[in-house]
Amino acid sequence: MALASIGAMFSLLIYLSLPCSNAAAENILHQSPPPADGSRSPMVFPLFLFQPNSSRSMSLLHRKLHSKSLPHSRMRLYDDILLNGYYTTRLWIGTPPQMFALIVDSGSTVTYVPCSDCEQCGKHQDPKFQPEMSTTYQPVKCNMDCHCDDDKEQCLYEREYAEHSSSKGVLGEDLISFGNESELTPHRAVFGCENVETGDLYSQRADGIIGLGQGDLSLVDQLVDKGLISNSFALCYGGMDLGGGSMVLGGFAYPSDMMFTDSDPDRSPYYNIDLTGIRVAGKDLLLDSRAFDGEHGVVLDSGTTYAYLPDAAFSAFEEALMREASPLKKIDGPDPNFKDTCFHVAPSNDAAGLSTIFPSVEMVFKSGQSWLLSPENYLFRHSKVHGAYCLGVFPNGKDHTTLLGGIVVRNTLVVYDRENSKVGFWRTNCSELSDRLHIDDLAPPPATLPSNDSNPTLNTSSSLPGGEIQIGQINLDIQLTVNSSYLKPRMEELSKVLSKELDVKSSQVYISNLTSKGNNSLIRVVVVPTEPSSLFSNVTETSIVSRFTNHQIKLPDTFGNYELVSYTLEPSRKRARWVMKNNIVVMAILIVAVVVGLIAYGVWLMWKRKQASNPYIHVDEAIIAEQELLPL
Repeated sequence: MALASIGAMFSLLIYLSLPCSNAAAENILHQSPPPADGSRSPMVFPLFLFQPNSSRSMSLLHRKLHSKSLPHSRMRLYDDILLNGYYTTRLWIGTPPQMFALIVDSGSTVTYVPCSDCEQCGKHQDPKFQPEMSTTYQPVKCNMDCHCDDDKEQCLYEREYAEHSSSKGVLGEDLISFGNESELTPHRAVFGCENVETGDLYSQRADGIIGLGQGDLSLVDQLVDKGLISNSFALCYGGMDLGGGSMVLGGFAYPSDMMFTDSDPDRSPYYNIDLTGIRVAGKDLLLDSRAFDGEHGVVLDSGTTYAYLPDAAFSAFEEALMREASPLKKIDGPDPNFKDTCFHVAPSNDAAGLSTIFPSVEMVFKSGQSWLLSPENYLFRHSKVHGAYCLGVFPNGKDHTTLLGGIVVRNTLVVYDRENSKVGFWRTNCSELSDRLHIDDLAPPPATLPSNDSNPTLNTSSSLPGGEIQIGQINLDIQLTVNSSYLKPRMEELSKVLSKELDVKSSQVYISNLTSKGNNSLIRVVVVPTEPSSLFSNVTETSIVSRFTNHQIKLPDTFGNYELVSYTLEPSRKRARWVMKNNIVVMAILIVAVVVGLIAYGVWLMWKRKQASNPYIHVDEAIIAEQELLPL
């Protein structure tokens, strides 16, 4: 699928030019051409080596001196590794803060966002970073450790990817803020300000990348070197039925039953684990003991979508899975360009019972411990057939590296304990991670971080005395995977479903602006408070929006899948103006009705008076009166 190439793109990094020599920058592994049989392209990693220097040795020593009582930063994850090809988090840069949606990538060692003067940057989720608007921004001046611009004034960076995408620009330094759920106060960090984007980096909706890899420019390394957090971070991706999740920068109290395995930082610059075998339905695959020891070993990469095994390991895994799933009907995959292994399971799209249909899979480590995978960790939903699922594990071709992408760690808390060279795994519901680990009992941040004007769009001048924004209406632009002609007669039904899912009155939700987008539909869902004069609190607004971004809204299969494209917030005055217009119309109708009623009443009174001036006498009474006048 196309999402595989998008997700894997962020793992195929070229060595960053700061700090390195030109010769080192050219020392790259290139991706081999795709095989002719239509199988998915193998993953190939670039060669990425650290420079041995005294400053790095000192920083490593400095890390060891930190106590474990350092604060941490808990950050929400958005989007979905399969629906979007990535997960994103929110980061604020500058003073005042400018918000960005950045792809979480453990294989990248630099964080970058589009710069305001970029003439070759795509249209992304948020506005470009404006250095001139930040009072704390400083360019990284040219020095002997970096490549400089033509004027020898500022340091440059450049990234290239095997899919022919690239990002290049200048290096800057500014305050980085981590959101209102973080114990960390804003701190200065170096990041890339893009001047040129090409390929998928140009067309993607996310603004840029947050680099969590091992390198001097990695955001994690910068925070650790300054003694702000302990030398670890954690990721927890949502499951098949629920996107989103959490990221924690720094250490915290890990679960007592978390399973840890060794990670060798000298083996490769990527986060690797000492995998030695795989079990399917409790049976070991018959593999050479060195099957997972090639190239960079077994690499965990949060920016890759699927899992890729060496050819021998994949063949054995697929054969064992097919044997266990033999009663199931095998069908073609969603993309004819790839030979996906897919099964039709049930008429519904409910993934709750997959563990009773598909076998368990275990990753076995050198220590003898094993990590149990559920079906959602090796299957993905068929995008065209309801109740069908496809194998999310593929052969890696000529590359002998084993690459475990985001699908393998869904609903799994993964701790990258860099200080102790270990990686930990703990099976959990990532949408409830904060409640389960109590990592949200945080000190309040020094200031509330505003959103950018484009996403969400709101007028921040309308605020309460305490600084809370007045929200009179929430507009959510949502894309559904059903065509508009199919959706049009079902709009009222969808509106009722949404109001029920949001736990609000049906009168508070209405749908407008139905448009067609290929085979999909784009709608605007408008949510208003219970009363025209009332407002949404920031907490309520955040809850409503996050339920869409984290795919917590459950729609019937008849409406397909959905994605929140964007949302806007309207202050109370706009809401009041809308209500005022409606009130004027209602009042006009009432006045017309009253006038018509008065006219009708007046006509009726006139008719009554006319009738009273010519009284009608009954025939019998007239005859009797005439007879009384006759003489006897």
